[in-house]
Amino acid sequence: MKISMGADHGGFALKEHIKNYLTQKGHEVVDMGTYSTDSCDYPDFGYAAAKKLSDGEVDRAIVICSTGIGISITANKVKGVRCALCSEPYSAEMTRRHNDANCLAMGALMIGSMMAERIVDVFLTTEFEGGRHQRRVDKVMAAEK
Repeated sequence: MKISMGADHGGFALKEHIKNYLTQKGHEVVDMGTYSTDSCDYPDFGYAAAKKLSDGEVDRAIVICSTGIGISITANKVKGVRCALCSEPYSAEMTRRHNDANCLAMGALMIGSMMAERIVDVFLTTEFEGGRHQRRVDKVMAAEK
């Protein structure tokens, strides 16, 4: 799977950890930055990762900041992106099953690297159920117009 990633300085270390983890599992990662712990603005990197997803250049996106809140808000501003902030595997599973989320946000100060790995694994392997949930996803996407 091809995955874009973006993080600010607060999410940099976790981004690097997850990037290496995904690469070791055979995924292709497109790193949209940041590339250091120097202070920066999360919208720049959340937008860049989400735009790759919106443009169809990647299959999924993962965005990380200190809490995950700001960067998830940013990603959700990009057309076609359904970004969910998850801090444990059950939320990652349900957002894939019921919301067809295609972008995962995480807060580096909220979870450790091992929990992040579990969340990412569930997010990437859980399929959308469709059915009655498709109608709801369609309504959410119609709000973009």
